[in-house]
Amino acid sequence: MTRLLPFGALALTVALGACAQVQDAFSRGDTVPGAAAESPPAATSDLPREVAAVVAAPAPPAAARTAEDFDTTTDAQKAAAQARPESDGARLGEVAAALGDPAEAGLWIKTKLVTSPRPGRIENTATGSSALVELRPLDGQGGATLSLAAMRLLEVPLTDIPTVAVFSR
Repeated sequence: MTRLLPFGALALTVALGACAQVQDAFSRGDTVPGAAAESPPAATSDLPREVAAVVAAPAPPAAARTAEDFDTTTDAQKAAAQARPESDGARLGEVAAALGDPAEAGLWIKTKLVTSPRPGRIENTATGSSALVELRPLDGQGGATLSLAAMRLLEVPLTDIPTVAVFSR
């Protein structure tokens, strides 16, 4: 047992030294790759102005930590997004959608059901709640993802993977 004591002390010293280096990285103001300041620009430039005014939002602050911090949509945008349209538009299909990158602000869904950005609407098939969103093509592999603001608007827990009906406008 006394032979293991020096090794244990050495291991503890190395571990604590590593913790100090991690602490220094955070206190120097270094940014995490993919953080809010690095978020890609929204694809809303191809949308009609009245739709872009509803679905676009500023990037969250670099210090964002909570869902409220990351959701930069305004109350007016949320109300406009929840207004029922005169017609549903063309139903493109249903997808199971997980939470997307919270640093990508606005109301959007990334799905393989579209090949270019366009206005649309999503509807939670379990509750019937819906929202105007930007339909974005899903590049590469993986499943559909929803913006944090869209998940909150549909009142879906952020850890759920809801089934949503997707409509083109």
